[in-house]
Amino acid sequence: MKLDAMDGASCRLADATTPLPENPVAGMAYVPYQQYRELYAAEQGLENGTIFPELDKPFLGAGRGRR
Repeated sequence: MKLDAMDGASCRLADATTPLPENPVAGMAYVPYQQYRELYAAEQGLENGTIFPELDKPFLGAGRGRR
């Protein structure tokens, strides 16, 4: 059996609609080096989800503020 063969039981991608472009272009990401300055105490880091103050960003998803 050929891998590219389509039969009635196969998923037909041509019939599906997708929000993705037909010919996507590769993207480039930039991630700066993290500067280690001060650290939270272990208890505060556990509460905040990080020991690095620079990474302690509020989550404002779904229209809600920080708890």
